[in-house]
Amino acid sequence: MGDVITISRSKIYQDKRPIRRAYIASFQEPVRYGVHSDIKEFYKMEPDEEFPSTLDHVVSAVAG
Repeated sequence: MGDVITISRSKIYQDKRPIRRAYIASFQEPVRYGVHSDIKEFYKMEPDEEFPSTLDHVVSAVAG
């Protein structure tokens, strides 16, 4: 195994469900997560405001 390059540090806060804020080290602004039109029916909720889901974030990072 190689040397550790970095350790990802983040804090996640649950706001009004399903909205979450992730504070990632070295970035002042949070990343906001929630649900949106493509998945809100699956979760059976109608959010006040739509945000990307955590799955959207992971897929984007891997596909990038």
